[in-house]
This record gives sequence, C-alpha cells and structure tokens, in this order.
Amino acid sequence: MSAMHSTGPAAARARRGARRAVVAALTALCATVPLGPQPAWAAPTPTAPSTGPDPVDFSVVVDASASIGKEALAREAEAAALIGQGEISDRSRASVIGFGSAEQEGQQPVREVCPPTVVDAAGRQRISDCARRLTDRAHTGLGPGTDFPAALTQALTRLRESGTETTPKVVFLLTDGRLNVEDSPAYGADKAARQQEGEKRLREVLDRARREHVQIWPLGFGKGIDKKALQQMADGGYRNGCADLPGSRPRPEVVDGAADVDKALQSAFAAARCARVEEGTSSKPPGELTVSIPPIATDGSITVTKRDPRVTTTYYDPKGREVPLQGQFDGSRFEISGQDGPVEALRVKDPLPGQWKVKLSAPEGHRDQPATVRAIWQGVLRSSVTLEPSAPRPGENVVVRMRLQTRRGVVITDPGQLAGVQAAAQLSGDGFEPVDIPLRDDGKDPDERAGDVLYGASVTVPKTATGGLRLAGAIAAPGVTGDRRPYDTRVSSGPAAVAAGVTLEGHGVHPGGSVGGKLVARNNDSRPHTLRLGLADQSTEAALRISPATVTVAPGAQEPVSFTVAFGAGAPPGDAGGRITVTDRTDGGREVGSAFLTVTVTPAPTWWDRWWWAVVGGAGLLLAVAAVIAIRVWYGGVQGSLQGLVLELRRDGRTRGTLEVRGARTKTFFFTVDTSSAQPGLQRRNPRAAQAYRLRRKGDGLRLRDPKGKEQTMPRGAPVGLDNDLELVVRGGSRPGRERTGAGRRPGTAAGSRTTSRRFGGRGGMAPSGGVNGRGGVNGRGATGSPANGTGRPSGTAGTGGTGGASGSSGYDSAF
Repeated sequence: MSAMHSTGPAAARARRGARRAVVAALTALCATVPLGPQPAWAAPTPTAPSTGPDPVDFSVVVDASASIGKEALAREAEAAALIGQGEISDRSRASVIGFGSAEQEGQQPVREVCPPTVVDAAGRQRISDCARRLTDRAHTGLGPGTDFPAALTQALTRLRESGTETTPKVVFLLTDGRLNVEDSPAYGADKAARQQEGEKRLREVLDRARREHVQIWPLGFGKGIDKKALQQMADGGYRNGCADLPGSRPRPEVVDGAADVDKALQSAFAAARCARVEEGTSSKPPGELTVSIPPIATDGSITVTKRDPRVTTTYYDPKGREVPLQGQFDGSRFEISGQDGPVEALRVKDPLPGQWKVKLSAPEGHRDQPATVRAIWQGVLRSSVTLEPSAPRPGENVVVRMRLQTRRGVVITDPGQLAGVQAAAQLSGDGFEPVDIPLRDDGKDPDERAGDVLYGASVTVPKTATGGLRLAGAIAAPGVTGDRRPYDTRVSSGPAAVAAGVTLEGHGVHPGGSVGGKLVARNNDSRPHTLRLGLADQSTEAALRISPATVTVAPGAQEPVSFTVAFGAGAPPGDAGGRITVTDRTDGGREVGSAFLTVTVTPAPTWWDRWWWAVVGGAGLLLAVAAVIAIRVWYGGVQGSLQGLVLELRRDGRTRGTLEVRGARTKTFFFTVDTSSAQPGLQRRNPRAAQAYRLRRKGDGLRLRDPKGKEQTMPRGAPVGLDNDLELVVRGGSRPGRERTGAGRRPGTAAGSRTTSRRFGGRGGMAPSGGVNGRGGVNGRGATGSPANGTGRPSGTAGTGGTGGASGSSGYDSAF
C-alpha cells in the first residue's frame, strides 16, 4: 500500500512533465513561424499552405559483409528499394550504401550504389534500379568485415553535402552481426587494439550525428546480433524526431531473419518521418491483395513486395475502379515506380479512403513467391486558429480556438482519426516574450464539447503587449502533421471602435445550396464604418460565396445583418472547412470578428429520396387493385365454371351414356351425340367440329345450342329432347369432382349414385330412393325415382335390375 502511495505522485509528476515537454516542443514549432515586420492588416495575403508532406533526407546503409548470404542480401536490397520508392514526398532525397570492410589492398569498406537522389517520379525509378546492384558482389571491392564507423561516416557526409538545415536527416542501418574491424589496417597496426579503436571511432561518428541532427535507426536480423551495439547507435545519434512523440524517437529493431527485414524497415521509416503503415494481405499470383487507407490520409504510397520481377499488378480503388499508373483520376494523382523490379510502389496524392485492391498475375514458373502489400501514409492538416476577441486589450483574457482540416478544406471531426494527438498554440508579439498555450478538447470551459476535434484554451494577453500579435497553432500525432498557419491581429488601446459577432442559422446544406447567418455589428465610433465579410481557409472545391460582401454600420448603431453563404454545385460531401471573417475597411482592414464555418455538406437528394413515399404508396395501391381484380377474375371464373356437371344421355327412360365436365375454368363445353352404333353415347368434340352441341352458363342457368344453331334453356335435372328419340339431362355441379363416370364408375351405376346393386342385393342399375326389395322401382323394373345424387333435384330414370349398364359412356377430363 505504501508503495502505491509513494509512486502515485511521482507518476503524476512524470506525466505533467511529459505534457510540458510536448507543449514546449509544439510551441517551438510554432515559433518557427516568424513574426513579420508588417501586421496582418497591412499585408492581408495569407500564408500559402504546404503543398504536401515535408521532405526528409535519408540513407539506407546495408551490411554486405561475408556473413550475409545471397538470399539475405536480396532481402536487404528489396527493403532499401521499398522505402526509397515508398517515400511520400517528391522533395525528399535518398541514398543507398553497401558496406563491409577494407582488410587488404584494393578493398574498400563502403560501396555507394545509389548516390543522393531526389525521389520524384524519375528518382524513384532510379532507386529501384540501383538498389538491385547490392546483390552483385563481383568486383565490389568490399572486404568481409563489418565496419560500422566507415558506413555511418559515408552516410553522414552524403546527408550533409546537399541537404538543408531544416530538412530532417535519417540513417537506417541494416546488419546481421556486430562490429568487426580486427583485420582492417585503417584501425591501427596493432591487431589486438583495432576492435577497441573501432568502438572509439563509432562513438565519435555518433557524436557527429547528434551535432548534425541526424537520427540513426539500426535494424538487426539473425542470431549473431549485438543488441547492445544497436541500442548504442540509436541512442548516440540525434534523439529529437519529426514530433515529440515516443514512437518517433530512434530505437533499435531486431527480427528473426532477413525475410522480415522489409516489414521492420518500413515500420521504422514510417516512425522516423511521422507517417503510418497499414499492413495488407499476402498472396501468391494469381491472386488479390488488399490494404486500407484511412480518411485522414492526404499522401501515401501503396507498396508491393513481389520478390519476382515477372509478377505484374493492377490497382483498384475502393469503388472497384482500375486506376491509372500515371496521371490524375477522380481528384487523385498517381505515380508508379519499380514495375520491372522485385519491389514496386504506387504513390497516391489525395487517395480515396477505403480498401484498395491489387490484382497479381504472373506467367507459369513465376508463381511460387508470395507477394505482400502495405500502405504508408501521412495526413497533412491545416491548423486554423481564431482569437476571441479579435483585437484584445493588454491584460485581457482571450479564448484561443483551433480546428483541423485537410488541404482540400475537409474538416476532421472524428477523434478516432487523431488518436494520441497533441495540440498547442503560441502567442507572440511586440513587448513580451512568447506565451505557450496547451489546447484541449475535453469539454471543459472554454472548450465547448469534448471529442469534437475543436480545441480551445484561454490565455491572458501580457500587459506589456504593444502593436502586432501573432497566434500560431501546431499539432503532433502519429501519421499527422500540421502546416502551422498563423493568425495575425493587433492589440487595442481602449474599447474597440467596432465589434462584430457572427452566427450561422443553418448547419446542413446540399451542393448548390446555401445557409444563412447573422452578423451583429456595434459601432462605438462617431463615424460610419464599412465592414467586409469574407471567407478564409476555405475548400477550393466548395466554391463558397458570401453575400452581401460589405455592410456599412452607422455611428452609435448596433445592427443585425442577414447574410448567406452559397456552396458550389461541386461541393464535396462532409464538414465544410473555412472561417467567416469580418474586417473593418474603415480601419485599414483590421479583423473585428470571425467564426468557423460549421456546415455539413450532404449529397443532393435523388429522385428516389424525394419521391420514395409516393412510389411505395402507389406500388402498394397498384398491388391492392391487382389483388382485387385477380380475386374477382378468379371468383368470376369459378362461379361461371361448368366443372362437376354430368351430362346423361337417355332413351326410353334408360341411361345410354354419361359425360362429366372437368376443369375449374370451363365456361363453355362442346360435345357430340354418337348414334353410329346400336348403343348411343356422348363424346367431347372440338368447338369447330360438325354436329357439336354447346353447353354454357348464362346468369344462374344453362343454355344448350344444338348443331343447327338452335339455343334453348337447359334446366338442371330435367330432360331435354334431342334427335333420334334421345334425351339429355344435366345434373350435379354443386360439388365438383365428386362424381365418378366412365371407366372410373362401375358399369350400370349412374353418375352421382351413392348406392350400388351389390350393396342392396340387386343386379345392377340405380336404386331410386324408396325402392322395394333392393331392386329399384317396382318389381325390379326401372322407374322415375326421387333424388339419389344429393343435389336436391330428380336423378332421372334409373335402369332396370339385372345386367343393365351404361353402354357407350366415357369419362372425360376437360382441358378448359
């Protein structure tokens, strides 16, 4: 318990000290923006923003001693080409140096395969070509030892020769062993003392690196690594990096083997230049690789380690579109290098965020090596700052606010994209020492809301301040840098002649639309003042316009004035960047008010967005109407159907044949009476056949038309006379499909009958209700009986007992 109490305050003090160190480093960056001799109102032209990532000069020093095998040397060469081609700034310089030792006449400790080269489009291809020379050991002149001092000296000399003081300088050293100069005469005649002399010279070279602000990032691989020596080299060089972040300080990296060198070196390179690396996938060709680029990235390179130069690639953006290897496409600029080598890189300026795909192809015999994709990127952000009030008095408490946006003017609002960000500002001016201001995004006054990536802090203007003031912001985060844009104003000696406040009345707009706002200006002067409304730090793609451009405020008046900010038709979606500024033209263009433009641009609604409710409602109505119509048609078809009716042909009171109508939608039925044999019958016929009868439903009844065209009513159950002393009876229909006819009914059994002669002991025929002795009718003879088919209608004349049957009848399945 006591240990916890004793370490808690110490840890807190350490954290406070770390924060103070961060703020000091950031504000030192702010201080690099000089306080110009002219104030802002005398020189209104704003500072031009950076056009891309800051350059870095670096040298890759590769161990080519005798302990390095052929395969390991190839992996080192690929790693050197990887970071040379993957560098995201076309203003950086790179060199590649192989080293061994000089142990006899004709040998040299270093071999410069790539002299300092600007890594623009042509330079990146040169790095791809010359790095491969590392693998050619013939006639190199390198001895078998490991001369770290000579290698580092060569790298420092090259970095110093043509570099500028402000450009960061980095050395990446790759090795599989330890210092070995025992056989190098350059380190003395006494062989036993050479190793000690080598260690001394290594310390001297490291001291030089620290003085010349050169970082050293050592990378070891294999089993014989001297980790202590690697740590010494990392600590001995320059320790301050691109930002005061722990990850950007030099540190040694050790991996198991040469196969992991490219990944470790690219990770170290990203940390050294305050970039980030996104790991992608691996696959053998033919195949597909994927890697993601975040929205905050403004500059990046997609690197592909192919191993085999015969492998070819095709790149696709997150929308699935193939992108060009050179030139511009959809707001991005592309530049390829190394296509003919084992490593290639596609540099992308303003990449589309999301998942990128790389398709691999290779001829037969070149598909055994897996390829790997990664993306190295950086977000270059503008740190736009404001001061409230715009022209403070000496000793007055003011509020500083800072907002971050990309160079396209897109505001960063997702705090997850700025994990670990540190923000600070510095207030400088005439009559006082610069004041460091740590900025917060914690929701505590004066910061309005936590996590909105709008930083705020309050500070008191020194009482000794006179004349001009300059406020500059700076940020530091892994993978993110700021362009340190200054905000210039001046102190006022008394109440401001004009004070102005700006508010927006809308915060959402579609491309081509506009939002309104209010300008409230108070004129404390005795003369009218003309104020100008303007826009600063705006996105060029948004094409913003503000109107009215000028407002005149009468003496002693306080006037609310409405204004509008119009967005161009090509305004990109997202939070719009920029500031609304109010300057006093009567007072030399002094800024008297400002506000951040907090407007979100959303895509214009499509035809579907505007009318989906009508389309859905209309579709629903049409479906309902169609359903009603379908039901009516179906119901009408079923209601008008003749299905289930049984046609019975009779002569002399006896059934001669039957025919059942089948088919749920049969409304018209054609049949013929066959009288060509002794036993007449009924048969289905084509409508166009001669001698065909037609039966159809009309209203609630039936109509029968004979072959001569004569039509008459056909009462259900009552006989209708036909030619040749025949009669036709129609019955059934109320329970379709229940009656059995033709081959499916026993001979001599009338359709629809529920009794048979066998059940009642008779000899066949149909027994009418009330029959005697089971024979049907009287004494077994046929008679007209009461209903026997369950329809409630007379069933007609039953056949006599005995062997009577329905000769000539046939079953029929209607196709209607």
